Amino acid sequence: MANTLLIIDPQNDFCDRNGALSVPGAEGDCGRLADMIRRLDGRLSSIHVTMDTHHFFHIAHPIFWLDRDGVMPKPYTTITSAMIQRGDYRAAVPQYQHYAVEYVQTLEKTGKYNLCIWPPHCLVGSWGHNIYESLAKALGEWESNVAGRIVDFTYKGSNVRTEHYSAIRAEVSDAADPGSRTNFALIERLKPAENIAIAGEALSHCVANTVRDLITCIPAEKLIILTDVCSNVPGFEYLGNDFLSEMSDSGIRLMTSVEFLA
Repeated sequence: MANTLLIIDPQNDFCDRNGALSVPGAEGDCGRLADMIRRLDGRLSSIHVTMDTHHFFHIAHPIFWLDRDGVMPKPYTTITSAMIQRGDYRAAVPQYQHYAVEYVQTLEKTGKYNLCIWPPHCLVGSWGHNIYESLAKALGEWESNVAGRIVDFTYKGSNVRTEHYSAIRAEVSDAADPGSRTNFALIERLKPAENIAIAGEALSHCVANTVRDLITCIPAEKLIILTDVCSNVPGFEYLGNDFLSEMSDSGIRLMTSVEFLA
């Protein structure tokens, strides 16, 4: 039986207490996940890791926007299309203004999230972009235990014009960027497994969106959410709770990292 592990964004900026977008509980999540990888080792046919990968200038970072006084919004500010229409916020680079209006309107039509401004995080090449150390060691051991066995990495979020919570597709696809559209290659790499265990950060956002996209193309009975190795962005706990309830109703299995393949 093929068992695979999909780890969403286990990076310093989320998992370290000094990270730019630190998620309470994520350090412990990484430790428990590392223990599980060592326990299972050869029983894991493959491991897939997604990496949030941003530039400083990004539509969900403060530098993209200015308020009516020419000041960048603070992190965790919500920007709606009504605010832009009133002139409360505008794109800092004028040629992005029309796109910014369309983008925020499109987000609102999907009904998932309004645009939230995050602290700049997971900047490409930075310490915050790296995998959290305890988990990185476990992944390295898994690779080194069998010659030819490699962790499969997927990078997402480098398009400055769209958020990319899900590992499967961006929140709003960019016609000029194939990387913002459905990642069929990752889906095909996951499909052969009978059990696809999912962990990572944050449950309320990137984990939730990835699983919601996966369930449209992979049978729910193959998917497992490891509930003790995912945590929520502070203030968004209700999103994580709603997501777990929704997924349980859909037939996805919920279990802990200790229970998985016990």
